[in-house]
Amino acid sequence: MEILLATQNTHKKDEILAMLPSNLNLKTFNDYNFEGDIEETGLTFEENAFIKAKFGYDLSGIPCFADDSGLVIEALNGEPGIYSARYAGTGSFDDNIAKVLSNMKNITDRKAYFISVICWVNNKEVRYFEGRVYGTISNSILGKHGFGYDPIFVPEGYSNSFAEISADEKNRISHRALALDQFKKFINENNPIQN
Repeated sequence: MEILLATQNTHKKDEILAMLPSNLNLKTFNDYNFEGDIEETGLTFEENAFIKAKFGYDLSGIPCFADDSGLVIEALNGEPGIYSARYAGTGSFDDNIAKVLSNMKNITDRKAYFISVICWVNNKEVRYFEGRVYGTISNSILGKHGFGYDPIFVPEGYSNSFAEISADEKNRISHRALALDQFKKFINENNPIQN
C-alpha cells in the first residue's frame, strides 16, 4: 500500500520517517512535484490536520496522513496553540521562542504540553490519532538540537529540554511518537507490515 505523508516541513518529515517502518511505501509531496502552500484555516489541530490530509488525498488519489502539532501553554491561555509555527508572524522559530519567553517573563506557572494530531484520509474514511507530552517552559534556551520550540520545552520527568536529549530519546517520548504509535497500530491492523 502506498501512503502519502502530507507535509512541507522537512524537520517534521524527517522525524516522522525515522519513527515509521522503513519498508512502508511512503510518498511525500516531492513525489507529486507539489511545492505550494496549503492554507491552514482550521481553528483546531484536528481541522488543520484534516485540511492537509484531504488535500494530499485529493492530489494523489492514495491514502494520506498529515500531522498538525503545536505547543500549548496554560498561563498564555493556550497560546501559541494552532499558531505555533507562525506565532511571532515572521516564520522564524527563533522569533517564536523569543516571543514565548518574553510573554512568560515573571510567570511562575510554566506548565505546557506539546500536542500532535494525525489525520488519516482514505476515500471517505477519516481517522484521528492524538499524542500529548506534558512538561514546562524553561526560563531560557537550553540546547541546540531538535527544532521548533524544543529548546524551551522540558518534558515531565526530565531536567533537560527536547533540544538537549538525543533524537532517539525524543522519538520515544514525544507527542508525535505517541500519536504515531497509534497510527502504526491502525496501519498494521489494516495492512500488516513487518516492523
